[in-house]
Amino acid sequence: MGFTAQQFSAGNGGSGSADPLIEALLAEPGRTPLAAVQAQRPAKRTAVDPHGGGSVVLSEPERGTPLSLEIRVALLSLGQQASLTATGAWQLRRSTGELLQQGSAGESVNTALVAAAGDAWLITTPREAVVVNGRSYAGRLRLLPTSGGVSVINHLALESYIAAVVGSEMPSSWPLEALMAQAVAARSYALAHMARPANRHWHLGDTTRWQAYTGLRAANSRTLKAAQHTAGLILSYQGAIVESLYAANRQISLEAHGHLGASMSQHGARQLAEDGHRYNAILGRYYPGASLARLRSGGG
Repeated sequence: MGFTAQQFSAGNGGSGSADPLIEALLAEPGRTPLAAVQAQRPAKRTAVDPHGGGSVVLSEPERGTPLSLEIRVALLSLGQQASLTATGAWQLRRSTGELLQQGSAGESVNTALVAAAGDAWLITTPREAVVVNGRSYAGRLRLLPTSGGVSVINHLALESYIAAVVGSEMPSSWPLEALMAQAVAARSYALAHMARPANRHWHLGDTTRWQAYTGLRAANSRTLKAAQHTAGLILSYQGAIVESLYAANRQISLEAHGHLGASMSQHGARQLAEDGHRYNAILGRYYPGASLARLRSGGG
């Protein structure tokens, strides 16, 4: 098919796979969900893009109860010599819950305590952010001591992560439909790695080896809108998650992913959006044979 499809099942989760993923349902037009649910009326899978160019418009599944998932992202780009704080009051706790240290906004975490604890968490209030080497992140941080310092793993809501990836991968000034196509591709790629994690402690990293993620500085009203307008949507093929590859332009896409097949050109997506194509037509152009599916909570 020209892209990698990960089976959405317990058997492929591997060590550290997220249990909610196993129970999640793919509500895809014209296809039975992976778990037993009430049958849905089949929907037309595709339509011809009225703007021409041979694009196929992928049908949008009906909305359901949103599925809340947490993703674990290793902040590999920041190294292991981490300077840690938060934008508000924070606490450093052992994995058992024991308080190791607490402080106020901007006050530094004593990372030596992490080495002694063996496994610690840096948490702050819901409206504040944790800060690593001056960069702000939503959610909380798991801190694991290593021989070279501390490994930092950002645990956060999947949709918050997607909004930040969109802004890390594309200029937020680009057309919204291009940003929405990027959001679906990023979510599908993330879900493939949540189903088959790279490490027992984290799903994927924050570098371009996976997909770029630079925290809250990359999220704004437009990237949040792109994530919200496509909430829960991923690319699927025959009941599996598509590991949706993409690159800056067609040349890089062919060089990096040509042996794998389909891959979205981000500049191409921008041009298609400027020409009037919607996000689902853009995805239909770059991922032929795939369908849109929606994550939703069990049977709801």
